[in-house]
Amino acid sequence: MTLKPAQILTRLNEKRDHFSAFDKNALKALKDYQEALRKASQEPEARLRQKVSQIPQEDRGAEPLESLADCANWVRAFPLLWQNREDSHVWVRNRLTGVSTFAVDGSQIYPGKDLSIPVALVQIGWFENPHRPDGLYEKDIAVDIMTPLDLKVNDSGEPVDRRVNMRRFEMEVDRLVDYMQDRAGCDSCLVFFDGSLVVTFAEAFDEETRQFYINCVSRLLQVSEASRVPLVAYIDTTYARDLTILLQRLYNLEPAPSMHDAPLLGKAMQWGDRTPLFRCRRPGVLQHYPAQVKQEIAFTYLKAHQGPPVRLELPVWLYETGRHETVLDWVRCEIIVGNGYPYAIETADQTAVLKVEDRQVFFRLLQDWAEEEKLNLRLSRKMVSKVRRR
Repeated sequence: MTLKPAQILTRLNEKRDHFSAFDKNALKALKDYQEALRKASQEPEARLRQKVSQIPQEDRGAEPLESLADCANWVRAFPLLWQNREDSHVWVRNRLTGVSTFAVDGSQIYPGKDLSIPVALVQIGWFENPHRPDGLYEKDIAVDIMTPLDLKVNDSGEPVDRRVNMRRFEMEVDRLVDYMQDRAGCDSCLVFFDGSLVVTFAEAFDEETRQFYINCVSRLLQVSEASRVPLVAYIDTTYARDLTILLQRLYNLEPAPSMHDAPLLGKAMQWGDRTPLFRCRRPGVLQHYPAQVKQEIAFTYLKAHQGPPVRLELPVWLYETGRHETVLDWVRCEIIVGNGYPYAIETADQTAVLKVEDRQVFFRLLQDWAEEEKLNLRLSRKMVSKVRRR
């Protein structure tokens, strides 16, 4: 049965005060934190850094790496302004020609009721663009089949979908690691990671699962530093609160769980602007990272489109070697080519995605193979009908 708009509007009207109160509190918090940001950006840098040093490291949220001088509201203006789109593409060609950008994404088919035996499929796709005049590029996929043993279906109630998500994450990380190791020493490569290097989402999981994700991103950071291949984690929609926490600690503000960094910064930014680099000191999950890794994640917010700024995370070694400005320009170039989203990540996503027809092909192959192997695998009547029609 379809939705009844009249009922929805009635319920919304009944609960209007709930939304109004939330909006009012959020607006007050935004003003308080914007005022704190203004004060922080006007303080002498030495005094501000001294105040930050008095906050316990594991509770700061963030600490500045780059200088904050001449950064009103902690924003560094992008110095270029193009007259038209063609001018921006000329800039891209000058910066990006001969630079290889690489990204990986994944997709999956979860176990379901259509099969009598739990089976899952995980696929990753990758895209490398050398940005050469001949236009050549690499685009490919890799797949894995997860059996009942892989899915641990006999264990104590662990959701099998979680095991599928973990395997996809692991395959994506493995491919990025392989690429960086293959390109060790490359000074014209950029690897994109689609997600955050600070796996706060894993705090909701058991210790073993949380540590799995921590180990994966720790490998990324360690291999990037060892191979000297730049790595940038790209988070388009971010709810991170690292700068918000820092301002709260500096000025004893009321906690504001709904206050995030991106909207706090966004009003003061134009396309291409960014914040100075900060070292991430987020409370919580970072305390479980290896000691040599947890201090090695830097971040900045970059205005990439009309929405709130995106968050970029990168290893601190890029800042320490002075390569971060070049790498951030490469990111801007990819965003221009992708019309507001990095072209490499977008293309990897299109390469990896499993469509409805792919699902049907998978089930048909699985059924045919099971029959040949004389395995007792049964498809539901509904799935058999779909497979036959295709």
